[in-house]
Amino acid sequence: MKRRIALFVVLLIILSAGFYLNLVLPVITGYAAKNLASGVFVAGRSQESLESEDLNFSVIKFTENKVDFENKEVTSRFLWGKSTAVYIEGYGCTLVEDYTADEIRNRHYPQTHVLPTNPDSIAWPMGAATADSLPAGIDIPKLNHAVAKVMSDSIPFKGTFALMVVYKGQAVAEVYRNDFTRNTRFLGWSMGKSFVNTLVGIREKQGMIDINAPLSFSTWDAGDPRQITTNNLMHMNSGLEWDESYGTLSDVTVMLHKEGDMASYALEHDVAYPADSVWAYSSGTTNIACLALRQTFASDADYWRFPREQLFNKIGMRSAVLEMDASGTFVGSSYVYATLRDYARFGLLYLKNGNWLGEQILPDNWVSYTTTPAKGSDGNYGAFFWLNLSGDQPDAPADTYMSKGHDGQFIIIIPSKDLVVVRTGYSKKGEFSTNEMLKEILKSLE
Repeated sequence: MKRRIALFVVLLIILSAGFYLNLVLPVITGYAAKNLASGVFVAGRSQESLESEDLNFSVIKFTENKVDFENKEVTSRFLWGKSTAVYIEGYGCTLVEDYTADEIRNRHYPQTHVLPTNPDSIAWPMGAATADSLPAGIDIPKLNHAVAKVMSDSIPFKGTFALMVVYKGQAVAEVYRNDFTRNTRFLGWSMGKSFVNTLVGIREKQGMIDINAPLSFSTWDAGDPRQITTNNLMHMNSGLEWDESYGTLSDVTVMLHKEGDMASYALEHDVAYPADSVWAYSSGTTNIACLALRQTFASDADYWRFPREQLFNKIGMRSAVLEMDASGTFVGSSYVYATLRDYARFGLLYLKNGNWLGEQILPDNWVSYTTTPAKGSDGNYGAFFWLNLSGDQPDAPADTYMSKGHDGQFIIIIPSKDLVVVRTGYSKKGEFSTNEMLKEILKSLE
């Protein structure tokens, strides 16, 4: 009898483990396929580089990955799990989920001209021609010392790929690890949320969206209790249930790696709190905002060309790519790629209150709105940007605000210092200190 019970328990454990593995395998292979595909076909990195660094953790490092350069796709396998990601010219890579690879590839994606066409002959910040002289008020030896420390690849500055400092509108420091260049596109992860903020702001300026109007989606029944606005989404106050845990089978890992329509998946979640009552960080709400944005266009082609025509081309971000899910909605929560200089241009747009060389790209009050604390965030969060009003970065001014990605990507804007700092890298928790970086850089401005 005891032996039968023991065998039953063992069988139950095996079945439970198999059931769980079946759930988690698409996350493992999906992460590997998507990030390797984008790393190779968008960022221009080698498979070996990505596998030895970006994919060299947890179970992800045990995946078997095949890069098909002819068809521009990546297939990743682990045990019986398999995932594929495909490349679309101008739109980056998409994980194949719920739609076939042919369905994803064969859509009529508009190919929009990238501007400016002659960046090398145009002065910074619109072009690549930087000034020979440096602005007054900066101690160059101290700045060089700060930059060297950030690039030292030792805690608290481990894992830096590249660093750029823009002071009084001029690039005063720009350095790269030896395997990267100024032409390398870097993954921004959650910095993409701030780009969604910008796209919503542009659409608001065009009079095509009201951020304070309740949203409506086809999956919601009439009289649905979720009276959620775009403003609620951008403040992380949607009230929808959401688990943002990483390293486990959570809402965010399922959304990014198992769902072809990420916004619809997020929309399926129940109401946990009334909208605008509780602050809770959620990548799902950003992708809902991307779907809400999509609904304001007459066609998908208009939606797909919108970031390039109305943002990237306007401010000289030639390299920028905002990737989509399999349904064709931008994954603004996580998947933006751009060069270091283009991220700096984005920071400058906000430093200049949404004005680019005389053209007001964003509504006049948009940056003020963006940097107003979200209810319940304790001064840490605005509208898809992180704030420093609570002193999270104690050695930086209170008016510091930033875009932030989970592997240590930052676009930091400090209006009181006329300063933008961009750092990209791959750093695990505790390996990189944003505060120490800013402390060292700010010393050169005192």
